[in-house]
Amino acid sequence: MPNAKFPSPTSEMRSTDRSLPIALLRARETVMLPIREMLSRSNISEQKWRVLRVVSESGPMDQTLIAERACLLLPSLTRIIKAMENDGLLVRTPGADDKRKSMVTITADGQAIIDTHAVESNMLFQNLQKEFGREDMRTLLDLLEKLQNIDV
Repeated sequence: MPNAKFPSPTSEMRSTDRSLPIALLRARETVMLPIREMLSRSNISEQKWRVLRVVSESGPMDQTLIAERACLLLPSLTRIIKAMENDGLLVRTPGADDKRKSMVTITADGQAIIDTHAVESNMLFQNLQKEFGREDMRTLLDLLEKLQNIDV
């Protein structure tokens, strides 16, 4: 039985149905479920998909920047890139200015995965935007970007 002298720390916490971290996780699952289903047909994980998207969109780049843009920890990214190299989806080459850094480039096979799913990925976003509303989607993305840039 809790000690009556000390209020339960959970009594002062926000309810889980109004908890920002939990709400973000629930929203993520809503968005990611159809994407995971789409990617399962190519036997590719969502992490590998993010890496392919980032490198395809930006061109050759170093791993630190990929990790940042794909929302992956650098040690995890290193393992993922090694696996993707073995699968022929990416290649690493020594950096021109700094040989300790490697530049990662998407291969034709990696780009083929992007191309295979591009139309369906766009349709998923359009369907979500249709349900959610174009203006609400724009506002949500703006607010999430703003949230990323605050110091807590």
